[in-house]
Amino acid sequence: MNPIFQHSQYLLKRQVFALTGKFRFYDPSGQLVMFSEQKMFRWKEDIRVYADEAKTQEVLSIKARQIIDFSAAFDVVDSATNQKVGALRRRGLASLFRDEWEVLDVNDNVIGKLFEDSMGLALVRRVLTNLVPQNYDITINENRVADLKQNFNPFSYQLNLDFSMDVSRQLDRRLGIAAGILLAAIEGRQS
Repeated sequence: MNPIFQHSQYLLKRQVFALTGKFRFYDPSGQLVMFSEQKMFRWKEDIRVYADEAKTQEVLSIKARQIIDFSAAFDVVDSATNQKVGALRRRGLASLFRDEWEVLDVNDNVIGKLFEDSMGLALVRRVLTNLVPQNYDITINENRVADLKQNFNPFSYQLNLDFSMDVSRQLDRRLGIAAGILLAAIEGRQS
């Protein structure tokens, strides 16, 4: 596996004032380790993640299975091996009041979930989008393996991805990184 997926923490920054979603991942020392840019006017979401801004080495792809789907599923593929590492599926109706996703293994079995921290805060966020930072947890087999927490900043989107509590590495970091990009992309459309 590519060493850029070995960190226990990342900072995801979504570029402000870009026509397309541009996402940069930084390691704990502040070094850029991944870059992604959404393509405009796509019927099906197809997000590519690269090891640098020049896009010389693709490391991950995140592809929607269908054009429009309220309970969209996104396959996460390691570009070096062209192997699916799992998928993330949005829980349609459940996500109206509090964002919820299922974490799926390579065979589409549910192994965990990604969800907003609090129903009350989730409802407040629906009204005051940029004033209440988002906070998500990822659990695998009921064990908390990741915390995805937005920094408070009404002018830019920054998301801390913390996998440090996952000492037994139950969650594939590539799925956690894909979750961060999907949350940032969806939040970008909603704000």
